[in-house]
Amino acid sequence: MMKKLATLATALAMVAGTHLTAQAQAKTEIIWWHAMSGALNDWVNDVAGDFNKRQNDYVVVPVFKGTYPEAMTAAIAAFRAGQPPHILQVFEVGTATMMASKGVVVPASKVMLDNGFKFDPNSYISAVSGYYTAPTGEMMSFPFNSSTTVTWLNLDALKAAGVNTDKLPTTWPEIKAAAEKLKANGHKCPITTAWQGWTQLESFSTWHNTELATQGNGMSGPNARLVANSPLHVRHIDNLAQMAKDGLFVYKGRGAAPAPSFESGECAISFNSSAAYAGIVKNAKFKFAVSTLPYYPDVAGAPQNTIIGGASLWVMAGKPAAEYKGVGAFFNYLSDAKVQSDNHMRTGYLPVTLAAFKLTEDSGFYKNNPGTDISVNQMIRKTTDKSRGIRLGNYVQIRAIIDEELEQVWAGKKTAQQALDEVTKRGNALLEKFDASNK
Repeated sequence: MMKKLATLATALAMVAGTHLTAQAQAKTEIIWWHAMSGALNDWVNDVAGDFNKRQNDYVVVPVFKGTYPEAMTAAIAAFRAGQPPHILQVFEVGTATMMASKGVVVPASKVMLDNGFKFDPNSYISAVSGYYTAPTGEMMSFPFNSSTTVTWLNLDALKAAGVNTDKLPTTWPEIKAAAEKLKANGHKCPITTAWQGWTQLESFSTWHNTELATQGNGMSGPNARLVANSPLHVRHIDNLAQMAKDGLFVYKGRGAAPAPSFESGECAISFNSSAAYAGIVKNAKFKFAVSTLPYYPDVAGAPQNTIIGGASLWVMAGKPAAEYKGVGAFFNYLSDAKVQSDNHMRTGYLPVTLAAFKLTEDSGFYKNNPGTDISVNQMIRKTTDKSRGIRLGNYVQIRAIIDEELEQVWAGKKTAQQALDEVTKRGNALLEKFDASNK
């Protein structure tokens, strides 16, 4: 009798185990391709893990696919092969290209509304939602990790060089003066910059209420053309070139490559993303501060506002309706003010809703971490037709041209005028090609 009971118990356990396995297998997988590395890769995994724990219907699977351009290229190839991910993280300069890709994406707002989730465009910071919103009013992608450009300063190095840190430098003359003191104190790298096209041309333009391209930098309509060789742009790059010759500015590579040079203390001042916060908090062994981008005080309208950076989440077409419900549920989770606030405080990325900003402010985070609200305040200023953002086709390739030409300037092989003339000429050829292919 006991033997029969044991056999029955074993059978029941096997049935129960099979049932639990079936339940686990019943969860719908949502594949999310992203380009976050280092501390931000840990964050992405934690975000997905938190969502997965909160409900039993879906499992978001984050997959690192290399740099932003590499992830975008891989997704295009996967779409053509009929095997795209559900969600693709695309950096902001890929927005125009994604919007023009007919049949490739499903608007994020549509995915949420079609699946019964609330979507209110007025709840988002307008400079963020507006960047990803099509002329039809649909928000095409979900603003997941939005950042902006700021100045990072090594307070210990500045104090040692005799720079007054009670009032941080906010203009280019003040930045140059601080760099000169740093050099005189033996600093081999007073200033560097990450994402040189974004910080020194794109955000520089909107911060000075100046067009980088016509048609409001492409935000107001098609057929935009670069005007990156304007007198103001040439003046600025020429000033940086002279600072490079004088040993005040040191070029440390493309994209985010210069970030470790600030985190290690090698470079004392760095222009980078607000999202560099995660890496700096983790790695810096010195006191640091964050400030606004510097501006030229003699330029009318400056400072205006900086523009969005980072990336958004695009929903790829061709998936079953039931799986889009999972995507909608994930975006609904990401919209939660507490979730957004926690992400903002951890990474330095913007809280993209006003409710999340207020929640963070009320928590005392900004008071306890002075300067962490700089990025938000730079973004929530009222924009103009010249400062709403940069939305240009083929801009991934144009950014590469900017890198190539500016590197020639820092190496002393071209003047600022020569390099920016080439940026304008080569970039406009790509814009013409983009316009021709999307008529």
